[in-house]
Formats: sequence, C-alpha cells, structure tokens
Amino acid sequence: MQGVGIDAKRWMALVARHQNKESKAIKVIVAGAAGRMGARLISLIDESKTFQLTGAVERKGHDAIGQDVGELAGCARLGISLSDDVTAIAGAADVLIDFTAPEAVLANLHAMALHRKAMVIGTTGLSTPQLAELVTIARSVPCVFSPNMSVGVNVLLKVVAEMARTFKDDYDIEVTEAHHRLKKDAPSGTALKLAKVLAEATGKDFDSVATYGRKGIVGERKQGEIGMQVIRAGDIVGDHTVLFGGMGERIEVTHRATSRDTFARGALRAAAWVVKQSPGLYDMQDVLGLK
Repeated sequence: MQGVGIDAKRWMALVARHQNKESKAIKVIVAGAAGRMGARLISLIDESKTFQLTGAVERKGHDAIGQDVGELAGCARLGISLSDDVTAIAGAADVLIDFTAPEAVLANLHAMALHRKAMVIGTTGLSTPQLAELVTIARSVPCVFSPNMSVGVNVLLKVVAEMARTFKDDYDIEVTEAHHRLKKDAPSGTALKLAKVLAEATGKDFDSVATYGRKGIVGERKQGEIGMQVIRAGDIVGDHTVLFGGMGERIEVTHRATSRDTFARGALRAAAWVVKQSPGLYDMQDVLGLK
C-alpha cells in the first residue's frame, strides 16, 4: 500500500505541474508540424515550462493528418492531432510559429489576423507581392518576420554592418552560403538579408550592386559590388560567411549552424516576446534589442 501511496503522490504532482503550466503558459500552434523544424519545435515546447502546444497544422492532403503530433515528433503522445485547418484552432492559441512555404504563410497569417493573434514567421522565399501582402496584414497583428531566427546570426547582422561602414569601398564584399540539398530557394533568405544590410551600411542600392555567381569572361570586379555564392550539398544545416577583401588582407566572419534547434529556440524566444507587443511587423533585431 505504501508503494501505491507514493505512486499516487507522484501522479498528483505531475497533474498539478501540468495544470499549472496550462494556466500560465503561452499557447502555441506549430505550422509545418510534420517537417523537421516542426518536430523540433514540438519537442522543445513539450519540454518547456513557458509554452504549451495547443495545435499543429500541415497542408491539406498530407499523409500524417489526424496522427498524434507528439508521436510524429518523436516524443511522448500529446493528445493533439495534426490538423489541416488552421482557422479552426487559431482562436485557442496566443501565437503561431511558421516555417513552411510562402503560400501557407500568408494563409496562416490571414487566419491568425481574424482572431488578432500573434505570429512568428521564419519562412523564406517570399516574392515581392507576397512580402507586400505580409506587411499589409501585419498591421493588424503582432508579427515577427525574420529569415533567420538564430541569435548568433542576428548579432552577426549588426556586427558586419558596423564593419562595412568602417571599411567603406576599400574592401570588396562577398557573401557565401551553404545549405542542405533539399533547400528550395537560393540564395538563402539569410544571405539576402546579410547582403541587403551590407548594401545599406555602405549607402548602396542593393538591386544595383548584387551579383549572383559568376561565369565566363565577366571582366574586372565592379567597384561596390556585393557578390553572393551558393552551395547545396548533403545535410548542411546552414553556413553563412561574409568576406571583406582588401589589398593585402581579408577578413572573414562565419556563422555555422550545427542543429536546427538554434532556429527553433530563437523562434520560441520571438514567440515569448511578440505576444506582449502591439500590432505591427517586427524582426529578430527587435526581439533581441539590437536596434
């Protein structure tokens, strides 16, 4: 009987902790929940005392619809089924985290905006019209949009801008990025963000100075050019290097991600921050107080 009593006490303690977490936690929906980033987010939320998973969505027709998202993520059964209808579950959440595709991002943002709920977007590859639509919708809801949720990358953005302002046109600038073979967009959103920050820091129009790879007799390098080179291979999580090349020296600043957890943890940090903000479009520089 003593053993039963101990088990009962432990069970009651677990129930109490769960109920306490539910009452205070930030309620999160994960979009793209059956993907690699979605799985990591679900696992980290399950381990967290700050967050509670209230929903998970995937595209219509996905093979995993209806399955338990905890089991899909490789952690314990959570009693939450994978859904294909974000509108049906948006009202029960505080924030949705999205690492999916451009079309899905906009649909999810529309759904969250209907309920005036926050959103964190780490999806890249949005077209100019899609970006314009995102900006418009984000006027009505708090939204963090960043091509890279890594804390380290966002510190890098600030550092390389200061370096570029100091070096001016005496140093050539190249941005190199490497990702896994399955990545669809190129250059990566982070590489583009780096190049745009560097162009702004040196007083240049990005579209006028950006050069995407080189082939053939291209002539001498143009003054103020910002080159971008792309590598796709294997399972590389994400490498980004900014090279400043001067006469007689070069400086290379590199960020290498070795796990998707760095992006997932950054997104959760953004989620905890954005639910306290007024409607508007923010980025990770805002979240980290780097502006």
